[in-house]
Amino acid sequence: MKKALIILLLTVVAVPTFARKFMSRTAKVTFFSATNLQNIEAKNNEGACLLDADSGVIEFIIPIRSFKFEKALMEEHFNENYMESDKFPKATFKGKVNGMSGVDFSKNGAYPVSVTGVMTIHGVDKKLTIGGTIMIKDRAPLIVSKFEVACADYNIDIPSVVAAKIAKTIEVTVNAPLKPLNR
Repeated sequence: MKKALIILLLTVVAVPTFARKFMSRTAKVTFFSATNLQNIEAKNNEGACLLDADSGVIEFIIPIRSFKFEKALMEEHFNENYMESDKFPKATFKGKVNGMSGVDFSKNGAYPVSVTGVMTIHGVDKKLTIGGTIMIKDRAPLIVSKFEVACADYNIDIPSVVAAKIAKTIEVTVNAPLKPLNR
């Protein structure tokens, strides 16, 4: 009886401290600009993501200088002229997952969700809602999303000399495999 009581007590004490928190330091963010004159793609594999599955709170931090381009000159112009990476070294998103209660972490599958929060790029904060999917495989979530970002919304000036080669709206793809956060 005493042994059963101790096991029950440990279970009751341990369960509330077990939070379902997940993180990634290798979130992949790709952007794609398509115009009649030129397509530009950049990839970043150094994004950080934190998801609290119990509260639905989610955060992303993307280091701007980690975007890699096909051509070194494009990367240089991106960092120095457009994104001003020394002044604005990261992009962030802080928000909450809508529909988190519908995600069953014990069952493999794809669960459509949206997130509402504030995205900060180039020093500009913008509240928005983005659609996406949380895919569960063996209790591990993978966050995937595709959305568009308008350069003008974040005060990213495109010089008229190259304006025909850079889209006014950039397609962004996120692929963030998450692992349980170790305490």
